[in-house]
Amino acid sequence: MHQNFVAGRWIGGTEAQDNVNPSNTGDIVGAYARASREDTLEAIAAARAAFPAWSRSGIQQRHDILLKVSAEILARKDELGRLLAREEGKTLPEAIGEVMRAGQIFDFFAGEVLRLSGDKLPSTRPGIEVEVTREPVGVVGIITPWNFPIAIPAWKIAPALAYGNCVVFKPADLVPGSAWALADIIVRAGVPDGVFNLVMGRGSVVGAAMLDDPRIDAITFTGSVGTGRKVAEASVGHLRKFQLEMGGKNPLVVLDDADLGVAVECAVNGAFFSTGQRCTASSRLVVTEGIHDRFVAALTERLKGLVVDDALKAGTHVGPVVDQSQLDQDLSYIDIGRKEGARLAWGGELLNRETPGFYLQPALFTETSAGMRINREEIFGPVASVMRVKDYEEALAAANDTPFGLSSGICTTSLKHASHFRRNSEAGMVMVNLPTAGVDYHVPFGGRKGSSYGPREQGRYAAEFYTTVKTAYTLP
Repeated sequence: MHQNFVAGRWIGGTEAQDNVNPSNTGDIVGAYARASREDTLEAIAAARAAFPAWSRSGIQQRHDILLKVSAEILARKDELGRLLAREEGKTLPEAIGEVMRAGQIFDFFAGEVLRLSGDKLPSTRPGIEVEVTREPVGVVGIITPWNFPIAIPAWKIAPALAYGNCVVFKPADLVPGSAWALADIIVRAGVPDGVFNLVMGRGSVVGAAMLDDPRIDAITFTGSVGTGRKVAEASVGHLRKFQLEMGGKNPLVVLDDADLGVAVECAVNGAFFSTGQRCTASSRLVVTEGIHDRFVAALTERLKGLVVDDALKAGTHVGPVVDQSQLDQDLSYIDIGRKEGARLAWGGELLNRETPGFYLQPALFTETSAGMRINREEIFGPVASVMRVKDYEEALAAANDTPFGLSSGICTTSLKHASHFRRNSEAGMVMVNLPTAGVDYHVPFGGRKGSSYGPREQGRYAAEFYTTVKTAYTLP
């Protein structure tokens, strides 16, 4: 059984979770211990005890540890990618790509450790010096989702450690394998006892214990809107720092002047790759009427050629849905779309493959309207809908007509429209002639409205969350 890591030692649990392969439900990836509330409280205490020394540790020590983590992740990318594909259902190429991103993130923050900087300023009062520095926040609680089981933990853990914080890490209960492998690498890289703690298990137990404990100084969370609200409410009660990434209902606008081939590839990649299980997925395809019919026809033909199969098989384009619960949700929304009057132009059927798994044919709805639930609520599966609009102005209004604001995209050959959309799209990330999903590891990630709250993740902008600013005055 894979154990939790608390206070510098691996510990078992009274309960274990089987990690099931969604491509083959008869394949158990492994058994993973579930932490109890008491285990979680011990992890928090260990992190609190380790913080004074770690927060004042040398930058070379922190740099070397993060660089070791990066090197091992990248050296084992094929092995770790296979593990990720088995437990989450991403195709093997996508899984290996995610592992590589995790390694690159640790490499980036290893460099950031050596680039810590501040400001030295003169005071308005003669003879007095002012120094502005960044210091670690303290004990950081990290709660991550199942859809990116190594990349999202990496982009939270790496900056937390780089800036001198101690970590209590709770991965998604559904896919603990990649998180455990990452924890094992971090531990063997030489992180001191108590600085990093892994507590796998249920949100109702482990997550609740973290939210209730005032010894956690900051919590970073990625997951559902409902759980994000609970994180916010609990954190406000403790006056702790919190950061939320919660989801999206992202538009891809296709204008009459778009390159049809580019637009179709952007839609297929953004809406259906990674089985549509990305918060940046373009689930709303907003298409002007002059290109609408050609776009729908070309997209449908492209979908017919997609291979839905075992994530580990060569040639698979779309893997399974992650589990039965998510599959039920996807099927429920497909039924809702039909009942709302949308036309199911392609897909939406359950598929049988060589091994038992959660296989769903990508679904494309047409003739939809902005008020339909399939255009308002995040489905989080391989389901997309097309909205027909008259012109660019109507397309922009439809794109912004959502309670979310994570990512958006536009396909056009018009510099005028591309520039206007970049400025006026109500999203944190905007793509021009590119899929809405897919961002670099060294730039900020995050959105607006109901998608995100708090400072951005990734890149040098991560310092805003994982550090606090101190202003010091000195009279020499």
